[in-house]
Amino acid sequence: MTDIGRPEPPQRGLFARIAVDIRPLRESRDFRRLWFGTGISAIGSQITTVAIPFQVYAETRSTLLVGFLGVAALLPLLVVPIYGGAVADAVDRRRMLLVSDLALLAVTGALVVNALLPSPSVWFLFVAEALGTAAYGFQRPARNALTPRLVRDDQLLAAIAVEDVVFTLARVAGPVMAGVLISVIGLEGAYAIDMATFAASLGAIWLLPPVPPAPDADRPSLKSILDGFRYVRRRKVLLGIFVVDTNAMIFGFPRALFPAFAEKLGGGAGVLGLLYAATSAGAFVASLTSGWMMTIRRQGLAVCIAAAAWGVAIVLVGFAEAVWFALLFLAVAGAADFVSAILRSNILLTVTPDSMRGRLSGIELAQVAGAPELGNVEAGIVASLTSVRASIVSGGLLTVVGTVGVALALPALVRYDARRPQDE
Repeated sequence: MTDIGRPEPPQRGLFARIAVDIRPLRESRDFRRLWFGTGISAIGSQITTVAIPFQVYAETRSTLLVGFLGVAALLPLLVVPIYGGAVADAVDRRRMLLVSDLALLAVTGALVVNALLPSPSVWFLFVAEALGTAAYGFQRPARNALTPRLVRDDQLLAAIAVEDVVFTLARVAGPVMAGVLISVIGLEGAYAIDMATFAASLGAIWLLPPVPPAPDADRPSLKSILDGFRYVRRRKVLLGIFVVDTNAMIFGFPRALFPAFAEKLGGGAGVLGLLYAATSAGAFVASLTSGWMMTIRRQGLAVCIAAAAWGVAIVLVGFAEAVWFALLFLAVAGAADFVSAILRSNILLTVTPDSMRGRLSGIELAQVAGAPELGNVEAGIVASLTSVRASIVSGGLLTVVGTVGVALALPALVRYDARRPQDE
């Protein structure tokens, strides 16, 4: 037996140990329906994610205004999930998914109407970005907190991993489809395709059984929200996974430097697109080969190793002189991030009681959304004071150093054992 895993029974072949574990899809009809329905809708959402900035630029020819779309989305991502998580703990999560999905459908419908106007409104695109992000931020904590209610406890990690297969595929395939659809049927057609995909997610949610709140759930309030933060502070393993990921995203996530880095590699827009897609491609490959993760019991230690691997990969990206070398290690970083994200989600949903899973999922979403934005600022400042390569390399090194520091400061994270999740 190893420190972070145990060997599979000898009768299982290598492929069975490596391939993504699909038992939750086979054994839970409700999980299977929701996985398929939300997966289809996720592809549609990625189409709109590309279409909105494309339309802003097409109407204004201003890269500055395209950048301000991120500002329109940031505040809802930082605030709404925290409140939405408190609501998810207090109401029927199925009903909450329905309401938020209908809100997303309404926003997309309004985008279709706007695109059909002789002079589409640019300011409305910013409103739609903010409203759509708010609806997503309201929905996501309930979606995350719902998974443990649909699958067996011993299949939760497998369920999280197989969910990420379809969401990672959506992040890869959706933008590609968006480019094709916009060029062939226009913006209004692309938005309409997204609208059509909601039929799959709404149908899957409608067929779910009621998912009432836990008997000891708190009403949504400032006190219940603060209780969620206090729970994170009290459970050191949770504090550890939040700090490890925040450190990696602030110092080791140099997406803001990709345009300048693509130029240094001797490429243009095509190379830039590949740089943006490489981490998702690596994560997708990792998701298809995630079966080995089902045997990991020292999951906190594995999170630290994956975060450090991300940092090392980013350091190597910074030294890249050839495009293929940069893409290779960005893909490695994406694979490491997938491992970290899946294990972090499993730890969070396992150690958190059902009455608080919505709040903790909301806090996690706000952290995941906010930290990369701070990372873009950090990367830009360091690059302006030194160079693009120095910023990327130093960020990767600080990710590794910070991960080691967190592991030493919060030993409960390293000691966490999936067989005894309540022990710290």
